[in-house]
Amino acid sequence: MPTDAFHSEVSLTVNGSPYCLPLDHRATVLDVLREQLGLTGAKKGCDHGQCGACTVLVDGRRANSCLMLAVAHEGADITTVEGLRGATENDAADAADTDALHPLQQAFLERDAFQCGYCTPGQICSAVGAIAEAAAGDASHVTLPGAATGAPVTLTRDEIRERLSGNLCRCGAYPHIVEAVEDVIR
Repeated sequence: MPTDAFHSEVSLTVNGSPYCLPLDHRATVLDVLREQLGLTGAKKGCDHGQCGACTVLVDGRRANSCLMLAVAHEGADITTVEGLRGATENDAADAADTDALHPLQQAFLERDAFQCGYCTPGQICSAVGAIAEAAAGDASHVTLPGAATGAPVTLTRDEIRERLSGNLCRCGAYPHIVEAVEDVIR
């Protein structure tokens, strides 16, 4: 597809792989992930940013990919549920095991934190982002005022519920989702 007034070449890094894609200016990150890259983990739920089924990590922060125009994210580093890995860069023993589940994926399985599974990829990406935000000291609506000092925020059950409140589960697996997050932060 040639670039013209309605198309541009956009460079993105998705799950660690670089891509240079010719994109329609109206294409959302979600549509690019699903339709052009075949990464169907992020789901198109409401297409209005209200359900969280499309949550991915963009430059380490969680975001609703259905609301993001891909051309506005030139050079972004995007991680989908397919790109989460169990091995970390700091764990040399597991570094070769790229098929290992991320700890949250494993905890979701162990806690049966999903039923139909439609929201699960967004829930997991949101939880990864929420844990990182709390570790960075980012306050939430329920963080006590004295605790918002820039030091890591303790993820209580209320903190977890508040931070994941943008991700809806029609099956009502919320108690198990909270337990799975608690398992990972212990």
